[in-house]
Order: sequence, then C-alpha cells, then structure tokens
Amino acid sequence: MTKIQTLFSQIPATHRLLCNAAFQPLLEEFGHTRVVAVLRTLQEEARAQINDEGQLPGWCDDWCHKVHDTLLTQQCSTLRPVFNLTGTVLHTNLGRALLAEEAIKAVSEVMSSAITLEYSLDAAGRGHRDQTVAALLCEITGAEAACVVNNNAAAVLLMLAACAEGKDVVVSRGELVEIGGAFRIPDVMRQAGCQLIEVGTTNRTHLTDYRHAIDNNTALLMKVHTSNYHIEGFTHAVNEAELVALANEADIPVVTDLGSGSLVDLTQWGLPQEPMPQQLIADGVSLISFSGDKLLGGPQAGIIVGKKKYIERIQQHPLKRALRADKMTLAALEATLRLYQHPETLIKRLPTLRLLTRTAEEILAQATRLQPLFTQRFGAQFTVSVDHCLSQIGSGSLPVDRLPSTALTFQPKDGRGATLASLSQTLRELKYPVLGRIADERLWLDLRCLEHEALLLETIAL
Repeated sequence: MTKIQTLFSQIPATHRLLCNAAFQPLLEEFGHTRVVAVLRTLQEEARAQINDEGQLPGWCDDWCHKVHDTLLTQQCSTLRPVFNLTGTVLHTNLGRALLAEEAIKAVSEVMSSAITLEYSLDAAGRGHRDQTVAALLCEITGAEAACVVNNNAAAVLLMLAACAEGKDVVVSRGELVEIGGAFRIPDVMRQAGCQLIEVGTTNRTHLTDYRHAIDNNTALLMKVHTSNYHIEGFTHAVNEAELVALANEADIPVVTDLGSGSLVDLTQWGLPQEPMPQQLIADGVSLISFSGDKLLGGPQAGIIVGKKKYIERIQQHPLKRALRADKMTLAALEATLRLYQHPETLIKRLPTLRLLTRTAEEILAQATRLQPLFTQRFGAQFTVSVDHCLSQIGSGSLPVDRLPSTALTFQPKDGRGATLASLSQTLRELKYPVLGRIADERLWLDLRCLEHEALLLETIAL
C-alpha cells in the first residue's frame, strides 16, 4: 500500500464516527442531518489535503472536536454586535441608529404574541396597519395624514408613482442627488413612470425657472434636500414656502424628500440646524418623506406625511402593499415616536441624540481613563495616545458639519503600515469586534459612540 493510500485509509467512515460515544452529545444538540453534512465536508477537505500536500490535516486526530467547532461557527450569526469607534455615529454599514430600550421592548412583545396589526378592537374588524403610527406622526408634525413604508427610497418611489405617473415632475438640477447604493433621483423617477423636468443650474435655481417649466402635463414640483453634500459660493435655491406659493397658482402639489428628517430642533443642543417636516407642513408642502433610522433615531423606515387626499392616494396604490412596513418596524417606530411626546427626557432616552450630544469634555475624560489600559495591552508595539478628533453624524446627515471628539490613537513603533493593518485586523477578530479607522499613519478609535466602557475593557483583556 502506498503512502497516499495509507493516509486515505485513516479517514474514518461516517457511520464509525456516528457510533462513537463522543458524537452523541453533538447529535442531540445539532441533529443527525447537520452533523453528517459537516462530517462529509471535512472528509472531503481531508482527502483534498492528502492529494495536495501528501498529509492529513492536523485536526484528524480529534474529529469530534473539529465537527463541534465547525458547527458552532456555522450557527453564529453574521450580524454581530461591534464597537463602533469609527467616528461616524449613524454608520450605514453598521446599522445606523441604535434603538431606544422602549423600542427594543416593543419589538420583543410583538414578536412573541398575536397583535392587532390590522385589526380594530372597537369595530371587531380589519383596521389599517399604519393607523397608530400615523396618528403620532400627525401629532408631532402637524400633518393631516401619514403613512409608513420600509425605507425612504421606497417612500420617494411611492410618492412619485401615486401622484405623478405618466406626468412631469419639476426638480432643480442642483438637487438631483445620488445617495448610497447608487440611488439616484432621476432613476427613481423613471421607475415610478414619471418624466423628469430639470430646471436651473447646479448652483443656482430661481422661482422663474420653475414657473417657465409648468405646463398642462406637470404633476408635481419637487424639492430634494441635499443631505449628503453642500454647495457653497455663488448659489441660490428656492425654498419650499416660495415654491408652494407658485404651485398654488397652478393647483399643483409640492413634494419634498428630506432624507434624514429630524423631528426636533437640533440647535437647542448646539448641533447644526437641519430642516424639519413641521416647518414644511406649515409652509404648505403637500407631501414630505424622510427616514426613520437616521436623525429620528428609530428603525429603518420611510415616512410620508402631508395632506390627507394625497396620503389616501398613496395608501390605495398597488406598490404600497409591496413596500409596507412589518409589525416589528411599526412597533419600534411607534415606541420611538412616543419618546418625542416627552421632549424633556428625549436626549437621555434616545440613543442617537444621546451620542450626538455627548460633550467633548466627557469623551476626553473617558479617553484619559482608557489610555493606560490600552497601553498596557498594546504598548509593546504601539504608542497609544489621546488625540482630539472630529466625529461625523453620518448617513448623509449634515455632511460638512463635524462634532468635537477624542480618540485613542495607535502609532506603530516600527513605523510599518503592515503592523497597523495587523492591529486593525486583531481588533476586528475579537469576540466583540472593535472597529476604528486608519488615517495619518495611525489607527483611530473615536470614543464618541462608546457607552459600554467596561465591556470594551473586558474584550481587549481576553
């Protein structure tokens, strides 16, 4: 028998392994089907290594342990909690807004019980799933009516499809935005069956530009908040109040895509000003769409508020069912909106606002506490320093504004970029991954979003 044949003969048969007493707990915990599937995969790996390298894998002396580790790895969710120390508060790749405890509790309750999602207890019949959330949105914004879909891109698509299919929609060239994932306003209009009519220039659009574009085929005048970029210099834009006055002359509705959509005046906490749907409702805008998971601080959702006759048209459109929000989204959004009914405690109870309003002094004190402990863990290879930095809000919100913050920075003593990349990978591979950013030949851990300090210390100590 050749060496290769001898090695192949050392790969145990599946039935022999399954009869081994050590495998019985695995069969009880994971089931026969999964255990056998993993065994066959590992047997193929062993055969491949014999053919490629002329030897068995090192784990072949303990098949039970290898199968157990593989099964545990397979059942781990790919959606893992991480420390967001990137310096971006509403990080799209990391799930944007953290939910308030009240929202988390509400989601848990609707997941574990039958609920009145589309059932009216008063009438003992079918109700509308948006009803409760719509009432809260109207109370907060002053709108006549409201509805909810699964994200703001869906909200824009639905507004256009319901109110302007086959018709013209007039938009300033300076507002033809593209957001993440190549979501472009012109593309959405095509999908909604509308004809885009561009007016003005990239930097300057006047009321007369809109006036000259209106004809018998005009369905909407549209404003798009340029939430992910900012134009400065020789500029001019028409605000909603001016546009509504013009639209009323022609009996045409005005719609606005706000994008992030804050429901409170951020300037009261020293944050930059962001347009609010309340003001646009007061200005007479017919429909306004915005996100639930950005500055609002709730779950991913697209919210539309405005005049009742247009909301009713949206609710009756066939796309509404395809784009509607599920019970967990609605429960989380309702619980989040109820926090806005008590504005005095909003900054403490809503994680997004709590993180955005952390003071520079508080974050600096935290960094000063952590620096000696990180030096103890990583000081052999890195100089660990406390450095001032600027956080960003993220997710296209207030793109040019920054928040003063403090970071722990790691500079490799050998001056090699590979050493820095290795540290970044090490932190990502921790039981609770730590995510920072590399810039200026250092790794930066911005502490603005660090609320669980003890857990971070426990994580790096492992």
